Order: sequence, then structure tokens, then C-alpha cells
Amino acid sequence: MQLNDFQHEDKNIMTAPVFSLSRTFDAPLDLVWLAYSQEEHLAKWWGPKGFDWVSGTLDFRPGGRFHYCMRAPNGQEMWGLFRYREIVPKTQVVFTNSFSNAAGEIVRAPFAANFPREVLNDVRFSQAGGRTTIAMTGTPYEASEEEREFFRSMFPSMNQGFSGTLDQLDAYLKTIA
Repeated sequence: MQLNDFQHEDKNIMTAPVFSLSRTFDAPLDLVWLAYSQEEHLAKWWGPKGFDWVSGTLDFRPGGRFHYCMRAPNGQEMWGLFRYREIVPKTQVVFTNSFSNAAGEIVRAPFAANFPREVLNDVRFSQAGGRTTIAMTGTPYEASEEEREFFRSMFPSMNQGFSGTLDQLDAYLKTIA
């Protein structure tokens, strides 16, 4: 499944900006998949640099969710929510993500009222020569034009944030290799 497959659900998705990022890890696919798909591993690397893991629950299956809380360096707690749509083991994960409250209800981003409430993500996994590449795309889901444009303006910040998160994954993979 690809982002294009959701066009019927959100007619604006084809005009929405698409954020993309990929990273290759010096680790086999089995190990990267394990780190990406199990709560005890996600707790060790997921989130922006400088944030501390507080709690999380993971139901990693289509129709399941990942609900988690992180603490920012200033002490503010931030909750997030993934809702899984499709999972092809060791190949692809499609999900929406959003900010949430402790009850798991979708809320606005704490930093901007015009950030999209949901982002549709497509994460692909591939392996070559014992190394694994994760290729991620994300686009606003059921978003207004203002939200789509704000999302586009956030690309440099998202690149920095996700690069830091993937740096943490890289470091974590080295500890469990």
C-alpha cells in the first residue's frame, strides 16, 4: 500500500506535501525490524534527542496502536499516537500519527495550532549486503490547506528531528547487535 492508495479517503492528499527521509543502518533487517516493532526496544530510541521515555503501550498489528509519552528537557510531557493501517513484516508499515493526550485522544500539536492533526506515514524496510535501509514518507491526512502549507514549512525541523531519532536508533542497534 502506498500514500496514493489513500486518495479515495482524502481527496486533498494528492496535493499535500510529502516529507521523506531515508537512512541506512549497518545492521541486518531482522534486528532493525525487532527494534522498530517491539515496545521494549522502541522505548530505548524512539523520540527526539533530549527527550526521556516516560511510558508507552504497543499493539503492533493492523488496527492496533502505539500510544506513548515522552518528557521534554523543560519537563513538559508530550503524548503521541500511531494507528496502524497495514503491516507487512520486515517490509512496510503504514500508519497515521498524531499528538494525543494521556487518554489516547487526538489533540493539536503543543507547538502549533495549524500543524495537521494526523499525518499518514509509509515506512519501507529493505536490506542489501547485511545493511538495512528505512525509507519514510509522511503527508498530512484530512488536513486543511493551511495545515498542509504549515506542514511543508516544517520540513527542515522534521528533517532535524527525525534525523536525531534515527541517530538514536543507529546507536541503539549497536548495543543490541
